Amino acid sequence: MLDTFDAEAVRRWCAAGLASLRAHQHEIDELNVYPVPDGDTGTNLVLTVTSAQQAIALDLDPGPEGAQTPHGRVLRLMSRGALLGARGNSGVIVSQILRGMAESLAEVGTVRGEALAGALREAASAARAAVAKPVEGTILTVATAAAEGAAATGSDDLDAVARSAAGAAARALARTPEQLPALARAGVVDAGGRGLCVLLDALVAVITGQEVETPPVTVRPAVTVTRETGSSDFAYEVQYLLDADEAAVERLKSTLAGLGDSLVVVGAPPTWNVHVHVNDIGAAFEAGVRAGRPHRISVTRFEDQAPRLDPDGRGAVVVAAGPGLATLFGGEGARVVRGNPSTAEILDAVLATRAARVVVLPDDPNTQAVAGAAAKEAHARGVRVSVVPTRSPVQALAALAVRDVGRRFEDDVIAMAEAAGACRYAEITYASREALTMAGRCQPGDVLALVEDEVHIIGSDLPETCRGLLDRMLGGGGELVTLLLGAEAPAGLADDLCAHLSEAWPFVEVQVYDGGQPHYPLLVGVE
Repeated sequence: MLDTFDAEAVRRWCAAGLASLRAHQHEIDELNVYPVPDGDTGTNLVLTVTSAQQAIALDLDPGPEGAQTPHGRVLRLMSRGALLGARGNSGVIVSQILRGMAESLAEVGTVRGEALAGALREAASAARAAVAKPVEGTILTVATAAAEGAAATGSDDLDAVARSAAGAAARALARTPEQLPALARAGVVDAGGRGLCVLLDALVAVITGQEVETPPVTVRPAVTVTRETGSSDFAYEVQYLLDADEAAVERLKSTLAGLGDSLVVVGAPPTWNVHVHVNDIGAAFEAGVRAGRPHRISVTRFEDQAPRLDPDGRGAVVVAAGPGLATLFGGEGARVVRGNPSTAEILDAVLATRAARVVVLPDDPNTQAVAGAAAKEAHARGVRVSVVPTRSPVQALAALAVRDVGRRFEDDVIAMAEAAGACRYAEITYASREALTMAGRCQPGDVLALVEDEVHIIGSDLPETCRGLLDRMLGGGGELVTLLLGAEAPAGLADDLCAHLSEAWPFVEVQVYDGGQPHYPLLVGVE
């Protein structure tokens, strides 16, 4: 646990914050409904903080007012990099949050709790000052709540202040639908605020040295998410860096406010970041030319903008049925496709990751060909897809457990395939008709135990058949047993099977999850 927030801690926070934003990038993208349906806040925040990390790594000049303290200098580098690389409204606002912290801590010799609380207060003020018309229920509200939570501790303990700030931010985020009707109608929280909470959780993790769980936010399926489309009045997003003095920038703000909405102008002499939604692109440029020297100009026509691929991004798509399985795989950073999907459904999930390299886990022999067809379609769109031939959700869990995006993609796919192949799988279900199986003739309603798609046991009692299946599988060896309980699993089945394993196979580790899958009361994996 850290007593002070020093330069090394700032570097670690930037890296941890970026990693966490990447992990939650697509979830945050899907939250966007304010001010218009917009699916790229998560992407914009990742790009913004990536620029901040690059500035730290390259030790870019923080400007003539660079702080003398080591941590102040790193914070200044971080904020400067975020400003130059800011994307979209939320990216620009986060850059100003970082600027407020940098300026507050620039000359503080030792940063403890009270100094951090003061920095969060300045960060919230800087964020509000950057927006022409602040709106509650957004990232601004969450930033203010974090500052107030930090101040409320009245402590100089760094850990206590950071935890209080993150907790207050999370509570404020949960209330954002009460403040913005658009969020309430969509059943989501503010996307930018969610991103800020992810960064604050990363700050707590760095200070405490403990992993902080940032659970995903549920997005109501009815919400349609697309790339930022602009309001009904304005069709273009214009963004550029501007070299100008403060007086000229004040005149520019007035001019742009009359041309469009979503106006954000932030920075300090000599460089400012200008962002606005307009219809008259030329007028927005002319205003910049009159104010100074615009450069690094970008124009987005909202209607035409397609989702961007992250060339370094890695994604995972898993086919699974059952709410518990969806939660398990979502917790591993994978997108889940439900049921018996079509090629288009798998392709949509692959493209929704916005990653250039994606692994697909079909989890069913019948889905292998569909996954392969989706992979070919994705390749034509610039996405490299590898299908790991998993035949059961337990194999997908084994594969995801060894996934490491720090490895070469090819090596990672091989490791996942080996882990899946080393996991023997089985399932319990009920016979729907009379049939002749490898274990004999079954009748409708019989309990069937299948090991790797072949019937091995035909029984009449579910718990007894489950115990017999476990004994048969462990007779061939095994150290880890995974049990996925289905929607039709009777109460007490898990306890019964765990007690049996404890008595008959005491050296075996057991993991039990509520998968919620239909038709199969139990899925089993043995490794």
